[in-house]
Amino acid sequence: MRKLVLPGGREAWLLGLAFLFVLAAVAAFYFTRATTLTVAVAPNGGTEPALLRAYADELARRKVAIRLKVLAFDGVRESAEALKSGKADLAVVRPDVSMPGNGLTLAVLRELAAFVAAPGASGIKAFPDLAGKRLGMLASRTADRELVGNLVAYHGLDLLTDAPAVAVPRKAVALVPVQEAEIEAALSDGRIDAVVLVTTPSSPASRRVIGLVREASAGDEVALFGAPDAAAVLARWPRLQPVTVPAALFGGNPRLPAEDVATVGSSYRLMARADLARSVAAEATQHLFEMRAALTERVPAAEDVSHPDYEDTADATSARLPIHPGAIDYYEREQESFIERYESWIYLVAILGGGLGSTAAWLRQRIGRKRRERIEVATARLLELRSEARRETDRERLEAMAGEVDDLAGSIARHALNRPTEPRTLGAANVAIEAARSTVKRALARAGLPVG
Repeated sequence: MRKLVLPGGREAWLLGLAFLFVLAAVAAFYFTRATTLTVAVAPNGGTEPALLRAYADELARRKVAIRLKVLAFDGVRESAEALKSGKADLAVVRPDVSMPGNGLTLAVLRELAAFVAAPGASGIKAFPDLAGKRLGMLASRTADRELVGNLVAYHGLDLLTDAPAVAVPRKAVALVPVQEAEIEAALSDGRIDAVVLVTTPSSPASRRVIGLVREASAGDEVALFGAPDAAAVLARWPRLQPVTVPAALFGGNPRLPAEDVATVGSSYRLMARADLARSVAAEATQHLFEMRAALTERVPAAEDVSHPDYEDTADATSARLPIHPGAIDYYEREQESFIERYESWIYLVAILGGGLGSTAAWLRQRIGRKRRERIEVATARLLELRSEARRETDRERLEAMAGEVDDLAGSIARHALNRPTEPRTLGAANVAIEAARSTVKRALARAGLPVG
């Protein structure tokens, strides 16, 4: 008689094993594939699009898990609208021009200050002195007109964008578009009386324009002023921000400006959709700052990239220009690990693979380890710093180590306040903090340096 082969024999076992291999391969592909984000950049031909393109290239070159698809727009209104409508995941946004309701800040790409430079002999030393005058503005900076108009209006003047051929009305300021190369001649022949800038004060373009105003001034005297009533201006236009132009930024002999110039300004920000996953937002922010030095070689303005100022998490998420929770995770060193991010999926795959018992044991270990993990990482780093400090003699490096020890101590304290922590783990962390601090102090003293 022919032997019957019952289901569940060797063939069924092999089929089940093949299924598990396929499932594992699909899971591995899903978890390790690069996440591509669409970023809307503007203004066309500006610094920010060049920076984001360089960032996209660097991400691809290093083959990291985040990739960028650059979508170019002529102006920041259009890039903000792309974020608002869901056409983009990230966007270059200038809040005073257009602020998408679903936009949250990842990083400040560039801070802008609004200030006016005038020849010393013109008698123009503040915004009220611009009454009846012609104010030059770089022709390409159309996005700045609204900000300049608001500052002029705040001082009781009307801004005329079509400069009259005859005298400017007494209660008005005529805005005259000029090319950078025309500034010196336009000041000399009276086509304009002063120049307004909305830019990064330390930028090469800013220094060039101030130099041209100085060339057109008798005795090289230049008056430079901003909007000193920053608090009042911000109360009326809350999407602006206070800015200070440092004294002597444009020269030390004579000092220009002679004193710090308080004013207001805006910023170009990299913003993300509010519903973008925290882990993805954190990675995009992390890579931007980690690659900043490499990006500076291609786009010098990458040096201006900074994090938004905030005091604590509540302040960051409730500010007028709130920060994305994922970016906060990066700034506060609270990013999720791979296991934390995908532990639910790993749990389900383990069940489908028939390893329910093993999964339960793994979860128990994970729960216990998760409470210690971050403090243990910080403790290990403190011990590394202690070892490094014993051999270090460079002052700057030792001071940097001292700062890192303080940061790690704050991170451990914050974690202990927010999560249950084993006394043994916390005790070891405290010993590591004290040991690292003591070693750094001894190293500073040994090098003959003042100990803080």
